Amino acid sequence: MDASAWGPLWTLFRETMGRASPLAVGTVVFFCAWRLTRALCGPRAPLCLLDHPNERSLHRVPTPRTGGVAVIGAVGVGLLIDWGVAALLDRSPIVRDWSVAWIVGATLGVAAVSFWDDRTGLPAALRLVVHVLAAAALVGGVGLVVERVPIPLVGTLELAWAAAPVTLLLVVWMANLYNFMDGMDGFAGGMTVSGFACLAFLAWRANQYPLAALALVVVAAAGGFLVHNIPPARIFMGDVGSVSLGFLAGSLSAKAVHDGLFDVWVPALIFAPFVVDATVTLLRRLVAGERVWEPHRTHWYQRAVLAGLGHRKTVLSEFALMVAGGLTAVAYVELAEPRWRALLLLGWAAIWVVLAWGVRVLETRGAARRTREGR
Repeated sequence: MDASAWGPLWTLFRETMGRASPLAVGTVVFFCAWRLTRALCGPRAPLCLLDHPNERSLHRVPTPRTGGVAVIGAVGVGLLIDWGVAALLDRSPIVRDWSVAWIVGATLGVAAVSFWDDRTGLPAALRLVVHVLAAAALVGGVGLVVERVPIPLVGTLELAWAAAPVTLLLVVWMANLYNFMDGMDGFAGGMTVSGFACLAFLAWRANQYPLAALALVVVAAAGGFLVHNIPPARIFMGDVGSVSLGFLAGSLSAKAVHDGLFDVWVPALIFAPFVVDATVTLLRRLVAGERVWEPHRTHWYQRAVLAGLGHRKTVLSEFALMVAGGLTAVAYVELAEPRWRALLLLGWAAIWVVLAWGVRVLETRGAARRTREGR
């Protein structure tokens, strides 16, 4: 073949690989997460750490809690593949976006400490310090700050000097609330698939391909894990999964807001099933004078399960809320009119009030049923 023909063929190869690589990488990551999670499910699996049920648990039998190792490991595989494909095609991979590279590095640090905590148990204060330092690295290292909060029909709240501490607080809170909400089969895995898929779509739509690629890798990894985590779960995520994914969700959301892809209400809508439940529960426990760092069973999803709705029905209801919140977030971005955005936010506020009332109704009916049965 004439040497001059290699140029067009190489161009065609690069274009074909460029279009196919996201799907190929996602497929490989999904399979890696699925296979590694499956390997970690058995009692003789390496790194086997069992979550033994107690009075505050929703599960009844000891269950491995190393699924997060599979998720983080599969994400790492995806990043390496993306880097290799990008190097071959002369395209900018995920890790060449400086702020995304910092996010990946900080998340790996959080994951390492969380894995240590899963194995040996660490003081809550030490874990919190690590989360704060990791978030501070993003805020101070690459200036990842949320500078303003729009209030539809009112105006914009400029955070000014408070931008850095508020951003740090939001990222740290996201990491911890993800951990708080990881207490029901399929819940955290489903939120990760739904939430990061929405982030990926909005980033892709705004031509922020490194952020979109990283989010898609997380979706694929969480999907492979979720196969083994849907009720009845064979394995749990553990802190290494929940805390790391929460930190990543908060960091990517802060980056997207900082880069102008959308405002802070969009990730609030996307992750609302976690954000609203965890925040309201925390405030309620603070007001009651409880030790908020101790395990409990007073989240809405826990109360719904205990009231008789069960794992499967509760998690399916939460999945529906996740999808609805994601679609609403996309609509919020599309609807630039402040009045429509305000209507969406007020509508969801009303929905959450009704849902809180619904949990109380379930508890009342459950208590009445137990009384009739003499329990």
